[in-house]
Amino acid sequence: MSNEKTKAEASGVPLLEVRDLHVEFRTREGAAKAVNGVSYTVDAGETLAVLGESGSGKSVTAQTIMGILDTPPGKITGGQILFRGKDMLTMSEEQRRRIRGDKIAMIFQDALSALNPVLSVGFQLAEMFRVHRGMSRKESKAKAIELMERVRIPAAKERVNDYPHQFSGGMRQRIMIAMALALEPDVIIADEPTTALDVTVQAQVMDLLAELQRDFNMGLILITHDLGVVADVADKIAVMYAGRIVENAPVHELYKRPAHPYTKGLLDSIPRLDHKGRELYAIKGLPPTLTAIPSGCAFNPRCAMAQDVCRGDVPPQVDVAEQDGAPIPGRTSACHFWKETIHG
Repeated sequence: MSNEKTKAEASGVPLLEVRDLHVEFRTREGAAKAVNGVSYTVDAGETLAVLGESGSGKSVTAQTIMGILDTPPGKITGGQILFRGKDMLTMSEEQRRRIRGDKIAMIFQDALSALNPVLSVGFQLAEMFRVHRGMSRKESKAKAIELMERVRIPAAKERVNDYPHQFSGGMRQRIMIAMALALEPDVIIADEPTTALDVTVQAQVMDLLAELQRDFNMGLILITHDLGVVADVADKIAVMYAGRIVENAPVHELYKRPAHPYTKGLLDSIPRLDHKGRELYAIKGLPPTLTAIPSGCAFNPRCAMAQDVCRGDVPPQVDVAEQDGAPIPGRTSACHFWKETIHG
């Protein structure tokens, strides 16, 4: 364990902290406010699931953390991203490059697009060790095979020279996980890692991620729109809507008692065995256009509980408490009527 890591953990500094992050995109229709004051933390060995519909700002936040946001048209207009207490947004590009991949790595949602189709998977894995660790071609190839075996690619020695198109979707995703793990980072961001995979392969990929996280004691940010995927692996959940976090909660608390109408709607839309034969619930309407986010609470046009205050005032992020007033650790909600939602 490095001195930097020891000092950071001893001081109680979060491994990764996003503070009041704002990101917008300049378009012909105006500024699209993709991220509006997002804040969250991730510690070593902890899994944070970031949930929300497409366009809620989940992936843009992740790209900003990684420093791979396209600028222009994207622009960071405020906030901080702290890795072990140091703000990466004030670092030079060279300093950020040393953190990217080595300390913070990302698993992309489309493995076929993320992998180079004209280079073997072994070459792409070995490149991490050649560039960042200065290893020879022989040493780096041996490490590539070792990684492929670690993520359970069958016959890794025979397949190290194969190309991405020669692997199934699930195997390509395992290669992406291996690539993210190559330098043993402190934080991995997994952006929709089970997209386009069948249910059985999804479970295998999630089990693999959970196992590797335990082995390496990494912080994991899991970005998804699927509440079913995170139930067994997440420690805490941040629910995003229109660029804002509308609810934070420990995973079991959120499933048991949502404190925001949007979260409740997401949970009610999950198929359940005990609701066989019933019509599946769907949240009415569509997410807002980011160039024209509704005033007040952005969810108000789709919310059955909305009142005048919801259309006029942006609800602050407040601590959620029991009916007797005792605060619930780790729980916040950005809803004027969170009490009615969680206790009603």
